[in-house]
Amino acid sequence: MNHEHPHRPEPFWRSRTGLALLGFLAIAAFFLLSEHRAHLLGALPFLLLALCPLLHFFGHGGHGGDGRAAGDGDKS
Repeated sequence: MNHEHPHRPEPFWRSRTGLALLGFLAIAAFFLLSEHRAHLLGALPFLLLALCPLLHFFGHGGHGGDGRAAGDGDKS
């Protein structure tokens, strides 16, 4: 039996064009971060404060729970 797989095209990111694009994107990201570091770090406290409600909500799994109050134990 012949189990040859049909030729799959090379992914874009592994082509010469894709690698060149990744290189240019890496250079652009470096300069963007290095030139705007003060702005990014200045906004960090506000981002942490904005995350508090989301972390509270998703950390508790929401406040619906299983219908029992927090102080209720198994009183059977």
